Amino acid sequence: MTDGTPSTYGTQRKAAARNRVAIIEAAHELFADNPLVPLSEVAKRAGVGAGTLYRHFPTREDLILAAYQHDIERLTTTADEVLARHASARAAFVEWFETLSAYIRIKHGLGDALHSAAAQDVIDASWAPTTAAVAKLVDACVAEGTIAPGHDPADIIMLMSFLWRVPNNDDGVAQGRRLIAAVFSGLKQAPQPS
Repeated sequence: MTDGTPSTYGTQRKAAARNRVAIIEAAHELFADNPLVPLSEVAKRAGVGAGTLYRHFPTREDLILAAYQHDIERLTTTADEVLARHASARAAFVEWFETLSAYIRIKHGLGDALHSAAAQDVIDASWAPTTAAVAKLVDACVAEGTIAPGHDPADIIMLMSFLWRVPNNDDGVAQGRRLIAAVFSGLKQAPQPS
């Protein structure tokens, strides 16, 4: 403050919240290229010290999960915007799922830590909003005629999970696009009764 008095608690909380967001954004950028990037690089990119990073995220797993959760939360709110940006619902569907797969690849950088209770909590919390976003994409594709009515959005998420298993390179992108074409061929058919 300009009068020399110490910062208020509210100001400190705002600064801490800004630091947390800066760390998550830096982690998003760096983990997308290399999930094993040193945390010191994340702190440097965020413009904070290592102590600040570790106060917010005591372990690498904590930071990767926070970055993943932040990305998924942001993505699940974009279905309408992605649909509005594309002339075809199918193109919006493909873009949205390719973005989702990029975020999930970050999660896969956790390896064995994915089996932790914290990781499962993040995954569970993201399921309902993700399914709701996919339902919007599926409804638009049904209206367009590229997907037959009656497909369950949760089933489609499971079906599209191949995208986070293809290699993260040009060959993987090409393979993913071929597999997406096969998925759409199948989704043009009405689902079989269970």
